[in-house]
Amino acid sequence: MEPDDSINVLGGPLALCSTRPVTGYFRDGHCNTCAADQGSHTVCAVMTAEFLAFSKYVGNDLSTPHPEFGFEGLTAGDSWCLCAGRFLQAHDEGCAPSVDLAATHNRALEIVPLEILQKYALR
Repeated sequence: MEPDDSINVLGGPLALCSTRPVTGYFRDGHCNTCAADQGSHTVCAVMTAEFLAFSKYVGNDLSTPHPEFGFEGLTAGDSWCLCAGRFLQAHDEGCAPSVDLAATHNRALEIVPLEILQKYALR
């Protein structure tokens, strides 16, 4: 399984999202994707307490550690390759986190319009 072209939503090379914690479908620190990535883990988002609470509420608890999987749990300020659909859902609910556009894979645009991603772009 190889990642799709590593191009960001701005048309440039895909930047690193995070290695602490290590993120990405391939656990390579980048929001790379491929056909097997059914969740489209393509949006490099900076976690907020509000988003983490929302994610837990809708059934994806990202804040609780799971050492058996090598997952320490996320806290506000951590960057994470988020599923594009979950990001759009958070946007619709008014609690979307900030986005690193340079580290967000262009395949995110299949689910989230660029205008919405730009609204949350890190400044």
